Amino acid sequence: MTAAQPSREPSIRRYLAHPHGGPTALRIVLGTQLRKLREARGVSTQAAAEAIRGSHAKISRLELGRVGFKERDVTDLLTLYGITDTAEREDFLTLARQATAPGWWHQYSDVLPSWFETHIGLEEAASVIRTYESQFVPGLLQTEEYARAVTKLGHPRASVREVERRVSLRMTRQQLLGREDPPRLWAVLDEAALRRGLGGPDVMREQLRHLIEAARLPHVTVQVAPFSLGGVAAAGGPVTILRFIEPDLPDVVYLEQLTSALYLDKQEDVDNYLSVMDRLCAEAEPPAATVRFLETILTELE
Repeated sequence: MTAAQPSREPSIRRYLAHPHGGPTALRIVLGTQLRKLREARGVSTQAAAEAIRGSHAKISRLELGRVGFKERDVTDLLTLYGITDTAEREDFLTLARQATAPGWWHQYSDVLPSWFETHIGLEEAASVIRTYESQFVPGLLQTEEYARAVTKLGHPRASVREVERRVSLRMTRQQLLGREDPPRLWAVLDEAALRRGLGGPDVMREQLRHLIEAARLPHVTVQVAPFSLGGVAAAGGPVTILRFIEPDLPDVVYLEQLTSALYLDKQEDVDNYLSVMDRLCAEAEPPAATVRFLETILTELE
């Protein structure tokens, strides 16, 4: 007995009408829909790979939204999965075209590593961004001068032009917090990040004032993990968890390293990091105490 043909997923139509989040989110949506079709038809990944003259690994990357889609591959997969309705096929192909369109960040390809490009795309699509930073103020909350100091520290051999390009990229990323439907940002900062004098006293004073302003925004929550806390729950390093409204976009844990990053979306991994983040937020100073904490450090610098 053959499996019933899946109905057209409303999420595809919703994304076609409102392609929120850019190509990264669209690739994940399209990959998820193609995986659902394959599984509903009982088609193996090997058979799918043969249909597009590719490998098992390529099908995996496509279904996870890790790479762009060729229209020919999407057409061949739809045929394999028995999708013959012209309108439905066109929906998938339109989504494939939108998913391969370059995002705004492509203009920074000269300074943007591929492993970080995915993070920016997911950031654009997220409804909630939770982050813990142990060494620096999170990129979405950095002032221009602070970002410049961090960039010079991380790229000591970079030219002036490269430094400015990297700073410009970071400032452009922050625009998502000022859009009409901004994500909710919940940031926990280790006290060490606030007392590390990057760029000198003037830069840190400006950065602290900026954090105070950000902490008062309705969609931004800032907490401080003080020295008195001792070891913190996320002692393994900085962690970012991105959550999305769309059911086709699973929560993603982002772990940045010196020259690469890990993206975890398996439910068990995500649950573990959510537990860590929840404990950290419970142990840190409450949000209501953040402004006072920051003002105390600011006073010490003046």
